[in-house]
Amino acid sequence: MSQDIRTILKKAFPAAIVEQEAETEDYLEVRPGEWFEIATFLHDTPELKFDSLQCITGVDWGPEAHLEVRYNLHSMEHKHKLEIRIVLDRTAPEVPSVEKIWRVADWFEREVYDMYGIVFTGHRNLRRILLPDDWVGWPLRKDYETPETYHGIVVPKIKEEWE
Repeated sequence: MSQDIRTILKKAFPAAIVEQEAETEDYLEVRPGEWFEIATFLHDTPELKFDSLQCITGVDWGPEAHLEVRYNLHSMEHKHKLEIRIVLDRTAPEVPSVEKIWRVADWFEREVYDMYGIVFTGHRNLRRILLPDDWVGWPLRKDYETPETYHGIVVPKIKEEWE
């Protein structure tokens, strides 16, 4: 990410950009409240034109810490990239959906929801994508406990060693 992109975003959304102790070229942290507006700006502003959402992923920093959502964006026209990080409270993790801006976000957001329990508000069809609708819990959270059974079927535990 170039300093120009950081400067443009700080000017357009001064309260939404989280100040970091040491600015990094790797990513930019933003507050969740204005994420939809920032995402629209990143997509629609001609000098930025982030037209490709390459990935959305969740991160769990542990049972006593927060969750994060990370977005990897790329501009085909300008050949620049940007990672956006959004810190969320683990007790009620919500962030605005961007699937109306980048359609591929539909699948990414559903996967992050399914694995981490992060709710993407405004998503047209937010439901589990990998697990059954009635599955309990969020398997990629560090405090997740695998159930012993699901509808009477034994859920296998992870093997300690390869056979």
